[in-house]
Amino acid sequence: MTATKEMEPVDIQIAGGEVERGAEILTPDALAFVAQLQERFGARRDELLAARRTRREEVARTGRLDFLPETADVRAGDWTVAPAPADLQDRRVEITGPTDRKMTINALNSGARVWLADMEDASTPHWSNVVGGQVNLYDAIRRQISFTSPQGKTYELEQDQRLATIVMRPRGWHFDEQHLLVDGTPVVGALVDFGLYFFHNARELLERGSGPYFYLPKMESHLEARLWNDVFTFAQAELGVPHGSVRATVLIETIPAAFEMDEILYELRDHVSGLNAGRWDYLFSIIKYFRDSGPEFVLPDRASVGMTSPFMRAYAQLLVKTCHRRNAQAIGGMAAFIPSRKDEEVNARAFAKVREDKEREAGDGFDGSWVAHPDLVPVCREVFDAVLGDRPNQVERQRDDVEVTADDLLDVASTPGEITAAGLRDNVEVALLYLEAWLRGLGAVGIHNLMEDAATAEISRSQIWQWVRNESKLDDGTVVTADLVRQVLDEEVAKILADAEGTEHRFEEARRIFEEVALADEYVDFLTLPAYDAVVAS
Repeated sequence: MTATKEMEPVDIQIAGGEVERGAEILTPDALAFVAQLQERFGARRDELLAARRTRREEVARTGRLDFLPETADVRAGDWTVAPAPADLQDRRVEITGPTDRKMTINALNSGARVWLADMEDASTPHWSNVVGGQVNLYDAIRRQISFTSPQGKTYELEQDQRLATIVMRPRGWHFDEQHLLVDGTPVVGALVDFGLYFFHNARELLERGSGPYFYLPKMESHLEARLWNDVFTFAQAELGVPHGSVRATVLIETIPAAFEMDEILYELRDHVSGLNAGRWDYLFSIIKYFRDSGPEFVLPDRASVGMTSPFMRAYAQLLVKTCHRRNAQAIGGMAAFIPSRKDEEVNARAFAKVREDKEREAGDGFDGSWVAHPDLVPVCREVFDAVLGDRPNQVERQRDDVEVTADDLLDVASTPGEITAAGLRDNVEVALLYLEAWLRGLGAVGIHNLMEDAATAEISRSQIWQWVRNESKLDDGTVVTADLVRQVLDEEVAKILADAEGTEHRFEEARRIFEEVALADEYVDFLTLPAYDAVVAS
C-alpha cells in the first residue's frame, strides 16, 4: 500500500536501535505516511494539549466541572452513529494485553470476541516494543504467527475456532515518540502507532472481512475526538481505503470526557462503534484533576474504591445510557484479577469477584466487558450469555430511567472507606514494582494476583501525592507526610532488594522516579513521561 499524493520532502530520522524485522515495518513509504500525519496534525495536537492545561487551571480555581453549554444542541439531538461492522456487533467478552508474540497468539486463541491489542498502558514505549508489536500484529492479521518459548513450548493460532477480532490501542495524545523524528521533532506517539498499523494492515483487514479498528485512550474533550476523526478521514482518503472503514471505541477514562460522551460520539459518528468504561484511568483522572480541590475529593484506599461507589455508578450508568441512545455499544471495565493454577483459594476468590463484577455490568446494560487473563474469558462469557442469549448485544435497551447530574459525577465525598497504613504501603509497593518492570520493558505486571498496568500505578502514586498535600490522616490518626512515605519506601525497597539479590534490576531508578511523581511539589501529569526519559537516556 502506498500513498497516493506527492508530499514535500522531509527529514525522517530513526533514533531507535535496530529491531528484528523492523525494516519490514519502517519502510520508506510507511515512514512517509507517518510524516504526513505528523505534518498535518501535529500542531493541532499541541494546541489541544495546551487547551487541557487551561481547562485544568480553571478547575483548580473552581473545583468544578459541568456539561458544556455550547454543545447542548448535540446532547439534545436525535442522531445516531454508524452501524457496527459484522465482527464488532458481538463484543460480550474482550481480552486485553500487550502485543508481544506470545500474548498475541494466546489472546487470539482465548475464545474472547475481541482482543484489545495494547500498544499503550499494557505495553511500554521501548522502541523494541513499538516496532516489535507492529511486526507481531502484521503477522497475526495474515495468520502467519507462531512462537517458541525458551523452554521449547510452541504457540500457534487455532485453526478450528473463531479468532478474536483485533482492536488496536495506540498511545494517548500526550505522548511523543522520541525514537522517530520528522524535521528534528519527535512524532506524536499516537500517530506513529496508528500510522504504521493503518498503512500496513487496513486493506489486508478489509480483504479478510474485518477492518482497521482502534481503541482510543485518554481523551479529554470532543475536540480531541474531532482530531482523531480528521486523522481517520485523511488516512482513508490518502491510502484509498473506503470512508468509514475505521471503527473506533473510545475509552471514557478521564473525568472531563465523562461530561462529553455525547459530543465525543458525535464527532466520530462515521467512525465510532462504542465507548468503554476505563475505570482505573478514570479514578486516576479524578484524583489528578481535583488533587488540589480539598478534602472532599480525597479518596480512601485504592482497594476500597470500586464500581459500587456512587460517583462510579453514576459514570457507568451514564455511559450505557449515552451509548444506547446513539446506537453505540457500551463496553465494561477491566477485571484485573489473575486466576491461580496453584492456589485454589486465590482462584475461587478471583472467579467470584469477576462474576459479581460482570453480573453488575450486564445487568446495567453493558454489551460486553474486559478481562486480563484467558482463564477469565469463560466466566465473563457465561454471565453475558445469560443476559444476551442469542442477541449480539443489548443496544436496544434504553436506560431512560437513568438521570445523572454533574453533582453525581463529582460526588467523591460519598465514597465509603478509610485511608490505612496497609493501603499506603500497598500504593508504595505497587508503584515501585510496576515502575521497575516498566523500565525493563514490561507494561502489564502481575502483582499479588492482580494485573497491574500504568493506570493502577498512576492511581497509587497520585493518591500518595494527594494525601500528602491534604495532610490526610490514616485510620489510626497518623498524618500522611512525605517523611512517612519515605519511611515506608525505605522499608519496601529493602524488602524488595533482599528478594532481588543476584538478579539484574532497576530499582534505584524506579525509586528516584517514584519520589519525583509521588512527592515532588509540582505534580507530574503522567509517570510514564519521566520513566520514558530514563529509558531513552539509558
